[in-house]
Amino acid sequence: MSLAFTPVTIGEWQLPQRFVMAPLTRSRVGAGGAPTALNATYYGQRASAGLIISEGVQPSAVGQGYLWTPGLHTPEQVAGWRLIADAVHAGGGRIVAQLMHVGRVGHADNRGGLEGVAPSAIAARGVEIVTAAGKQSAGMPRALESDEIPSLVGEFARAAENAVAAGLDGVELHAANGYLLHQFLAPSSNQRTDAYGGSPAARARFVIEVASAVASAIGAQRVGIRISPAHNVHDALELDPADTAATYAVLVDALAPLGLAYLSILGDPASGLVQDLRRRFGGSLIVNSGFRSRTSLDDVTAILERGLGDAVAVGREFIANPDLVERWRLGAELNEPDPTTFYGGGAEGYIDYPSLESATSR
Repeated sequence: MSLAFTPVTIGEWQLPQRFVMAPLTRSRVGAGGAPTALNATYYGQRASAGLIISEGVQPSAVGQGYLWTPGLHTPEQVAGWRLIADAVHAGGGRIVAQLMHVGRVGHADNRGGLEGVAPSAIAARGVEIVTAAGKQSAGMPRALESDEIPSLVGEFARAAENAVAAGLDGVELHAANGYLLHQFLAPSSNQRTDAYGGSPAARARFVIEVASAVASAIGAQRVGIRISPAHNVHDALELDPADTAATYAVLVDALAPLGLAYLSILGDPASGLVQDLRRRFGGSLIVNSGFRSRTSLDDVTAILERGLGDAVAVGREFIANPDLVERWRLGAELNEPDPTTFYGGGAEGYIDYPSLESATSR
């Protein structure tokens, strides 16, 4: 049997297999960013993933970037996430909320006119955001004042506490893909001259403070963090390999003593940088299979057999196959995902993909 189906302990969770459901934005929550029964059905269908990392969840209203994405900063949102937690737990799974403050990658129309914030007042070049009025360029953010940063750190900690209050199993900090935490790490988006910018250590400081505060709030073994060194998306550019290596070494060296549940890295798991960061972290590593849009069981098995990670995050296959674990175990045919229904809409392309059992009973 493939190593993919052997159990693994990550954080405080005993998982039945070594692939998990990656965070996948679907843009389908209800009014005020509160999840609904529809979202609970979607996540509940995929409980056999063992561990689900949710779509990006804004820790504050200012942190929202996209249409119809969920938050964890109001009582209504917490109640909605409780529906999801109950559905996933009823299916024997676990779910963590990915806390994602978009920073400058957003548009005021999607957050009630609120002004975006970022490390520096630098717009994300070439980034367009879908709004109710169509695609619009990401707006110019306001640079955060130094004395605002402790309050922002507190927003992440409160959102993590809300996640646990909703019955979720923990959180993942989204410090990747050009969003706020990554904007502090990347020299192209962080041109500050205070204690939070300039050197690799200064650029890593905000992320370290957020991770420390969240770990203190809910327990380190309930907290993961995702990074994407030199992924270079959303105009968060890390073009100097030496600077990138130094920045992430400082970051991971500071995270290691916290005892977080896992480090998730978007990138080539065989690269020297990824494996160096894994060694520095000293705990569980969740890897992605590279930059391809599709992942096969053979991809997962190859990563595990080479000892490149402890678990693998799988994305689109879980969109179209709520019972992906069983299909891969049996070598059954997979449903094909429909990209036209990835973002927005209702049940179609969301909760209506057939399970193997329903397909064979027709």
